[in-house]
Amino acid sequence: MGSKFEKLNRLRESLRESNHDFRASTQLFSSLDVTKIDRDMDLAGRGKQRGEANQPPKAAKILDDVEHAIVERVEDEKKAAHHTLEDNLQLLSGRLASLDFEEQFGLIRQANAASVSDFKASVAVGLDELHGLRRALNEAEKEQAWFKEKHGLVRAARVQHGAAHVFRVMLLFFLFLVETITNGSFLAKGSEQGMFGGLIEAASFSFVNIGAALLLAIFCARLVTHKAFFLKLVGSVSIAAYVALALLLNLALAHYREISGTLVDGAGAEVVRSMWMNPVGLTDVESWLLFAIGLIFSTVAFIDGWFVLDPYPGFAGVQNRLVARRDDYIDRKTELIKDLQAVRDEHNEEVEEIVKQLGSRRREHRAIVEHRSRLLTLFAQHQDQLERACNQLLSKYREANIQARTDPAPKHFGTPYKLDRINPHASSEGEWSEGDLGTSIRAAQEELNAQVRLIGQECERGIEQYRDLDKLHPDSVNG
Repeated sequence: MGSKFEKLNRLRESLRESNHDFRASTQLFSSLDVTKIDRDMDLAGRGKQRGEANQPPKAAKILDDVEHAIVERVEDEKKAAHHTLEDNLQLLSGRLASLDFEEQFGLIRQANAASVSDFKASVAVGLDELHGLRRALNEAEKEQAWFKEKHGLVRAARVQHGAAHVFRVMLLFFLFLVETITNGSFLAKGSEQGMFGGLIEAASFSFVNIGAALLLAIFCARLVTHKAFFLKLVGSVSIAAYVALALLLNLALAHYREISGTLVDGAGAEVVRSMWMNPVGLTDVESWLLFAIGLIFSTVAFIDGWFVLDPYPGFAGVQNRLVARRDDYIDRKTELIKDLQAVRDEHNEEVEEIVKQLGSRRREHRAIVEHRSRLLTLFAQHQDQLERACNQLLSKYREANIQARTDPAPKHFGTPYKLDRINPHASSEGEWSEGDLGTSIRAAQEELNAQVRLIGQECERGIEQYRDLDKLHPDSVNG
């Protein structure tokens, strides 16, 4: 489900990529440094020099070379500032165009339509999977019902799970260990290797003693509970065989203890002869104790093996298959419900981020428009400053010129310079107005919020569809 909501993810990435993190900067038009220009052009010196020569003449009506140089210097600054302004206006226009709200609103509408379809598809896939698991569970239920009816069983199967099963395994291991150690201490005196040899021999006897009891109880003796007469007979014979084997094996161990203590070689053959001639002819009380301990451990192992599985043969296997199918169904249903909730939460987080990004883009749009307006105002103010600077420079030159003259100054010396203003215009054709943009963004955010509610409803509906499978067969998951 992690690959769902492709259009929503694409929209989110688109909003992220188009966010320029616009930061306004108004440090574009530096004031003209009148003092530096005055010093570089030596206006006072040149004014005095030309004034002493009565230049320009009294009748002059146009600016002289120095005045022209001052004006050209100011005009060059005006052109440079205008070029900077045009570059910035073009950059801002590009940023406004890249916001492309119209496309984003279209993507939002497409994502809203696709998201519901994607979510419904996820629910449908989960339903198909659960139907398959449900059919397998139904088959296991039918098998259990058939088995109970065929064998006349009305009770539940006794199946060991978890801690109880571990306890039975540990009990068998404990019996083997204790019997090995106990028998080893009794057999040590007859072993050439002492205690170690006695433990090896005891382990072999214990493995056969407990293993035989366990195998006969699990696979043979329980047949005595079967409905079929022949299997009952096999079970009865198995119980008798177990009793005989347990008595024979533990008597042989007791005889072996007595004989191995007196013979070095041929103890095994002597045990067989002694068992044939006089099975109960044990003369040492410790031998009888060894026989009793072995028989008790064998009996406990037999009883434990009897209850490892259900006493009725085959019933535990049927129950285990039913439990496995039920666990598969319940576990997968739980996972699918969690997946639906996770996808819903992921969708809501993505929508929340998109809503935030839309608000951020609106603020960016407002900042760009305001900055563009501020740039135009700053450029107009910069032209005013250039005009003042030009008149200041002209005044420095003219005052020095007038003071050094003997003839009257030209009339135009008393006329302030008028800068030919540039009136730039930033076209807003095709751009969103603040009011229209705010309305459209609010509408888009409302659509996204409605989408969140709709996905939430679809999630609840999907979970309910999963749970409806339980209503069809309520005993399946509660039994």
